[in-house]
This record gives sequence, C-alpha cells and structure tokens, in this order.
Amino acid sequence: MTTKKNKPENLIRLNRFLAQAGIASRRKCDELIAAGRVKVNGKVVTELGVRINPQTDKVEFDGKEVQIPEYFIYILMNKPRRVLTTARDDRKRKTVLDLLPIRERLFPVGRLDYMTTGALLITNDGEMAYYLTHPKFEVKKVYRVLLNKLIRPIDLHRFQHGIDLGDFKTAPCKAREIRRLDNRSLMEVEIHEGKNRQIRRMFAALGYEVEELHRKEFAGLKVDDLREGDFRELTPSEVKQLKQLIAQQKEKVLSDHDHAQKSH
Repeated sequence: MTTKKNKPENLIRLNRFLAQAGIASRRKCDELIAAGRVKVNGKVVTELGVRINPQTDKVEFDGKEVQIPEYFIYILMNKPRRVLTTARDDRKRKTVLDLLPIRERLFPVGRLDYMTTGALLITNDGEMAYYLTHPKFEVKKVYRVLLNKLIRPIDLHRFQHGIDLGDFKTAPCKAREIRRLDNRSLMEVEIHEGKNRQIRRMFAALGYEVEELHRKEFAGLKVDDLREGDFRELTPSEVKQLKQLIAQQKEKVLSDHDHAQKSH
C-alpha cells in the first residue's frame, strides 16, 4: 500500500484496480473489500478508499492473485429465463457465466431478474461496467413488457412524471402500448435508471402484473439477432460506440455539475 517509494501519481484506488482486473464493477468491489475477501501484500483489507500501486503491490481476491487482463472481452447475450445474472451462486443455480465457454474471469454488467430475458453485456472491463451501471450516467434501457391486462390511458401518462415506489420515485420515462394480445397490453418502456426490479415494481404500483419481461436494448446494444441463451462478441465499432457514449455522458455530468455550482 502507500509507502514513501510510491508516488501519488502511481497510486489508484483498490476498488478501481479490482474493477480493471475484471473482478466486478467498482461498487461491487467495495462490497467484496468490506467482506474481507481482498488482501494487499498478504494482509486482509476491509477499509474502503485504500490506494495501491499496481506495479509493486500484490493483490489477492479469494486467495488468488489479481492482475489486470492483457485484453478486454465484450460479450452480448440474450439472457434466457431461469438463469441468474451473477458471477456465481452459493446455491449452485445456473448463472449466465455457465453458458459461456470462456475461461477468462468475466462478470455481467448490471442485472436482469431470474425470469427476465434480453440484452446483457458480459465483460472483464470493470471501468466500462462502472460507467454503464452508475445512475448518474443515465444509460438507456428499452424493455418489452407483457401485462396481465390492458393498460389504462391515465397510467401511461403517469410514466411521464415518475412513479412513487415508496422508497423512491422513478425518474420520468417513456412508455407506450405497442399492441393488444387477448385483452393484455404489450408495452415498450424506456428508462435511464436501473433500480432492482424497477420495471416490475412500477407496474405493480399501478395495479398490473408483469407476465413477461424482455430487455431489447441496453446502451444501444440490441439482441434482435440472438435467440434466448445465444451470445456473440461485440464488434470493434460497437465497443467504440460504447466508449463514445461514456465520454458523452461524462461530459454531460461535468457540465451539469458546473452549471449547478454556478447557480449557487
């Protein structure tokens, strides 16, 4: 960890190093650190905010040395039903990583519910995952939602103003009825948040049950060409587009911050 030999410019936060090494997103890495699963130079570190020198410090996760990968892998999957969006499961249930014939350490970006299908990015690029999942970067997600009954016009209007879920109120979002199937509405909903079970909870708050939920788009990535359970690597142009999207969102966040500072 920090020593006189380590210059400040050589030091990075431990959670960022773990993310760059493909362990998980930065926020998840903070949880792993707090849980005592990370060692630096042989000692367990549970304090958040610790800085290390990647060149000289030895970092271990669950007893195995951690190193930043030589190259990044980006996979788009159409997540099937009854598969967990997690790196591993204590109850030995099937996870999205079990569907991949890849030996490198990867992790899913964000989460989809057990019964939810659709666009899921899987990678070892923790920095990208951080920006694509952090709420302030407002990454677009588009869902197809089959309800148990017809949507009322007044409820469509409510999505535009945000829906109170008790513990928080959702940001305004877009919702439209695409068609009707046996007195049930097939909806398309676009959100820029990613709270746990948010789509299901929004409709439940309005008195509807979600019978089927499919994420058709995540950060511009679509799974129209993939069957459930299928996956493919991102093209170089798709990776470039994601990086451009992140750069644009960073700029917007900085601009909003500057504007807020000036208005005080």
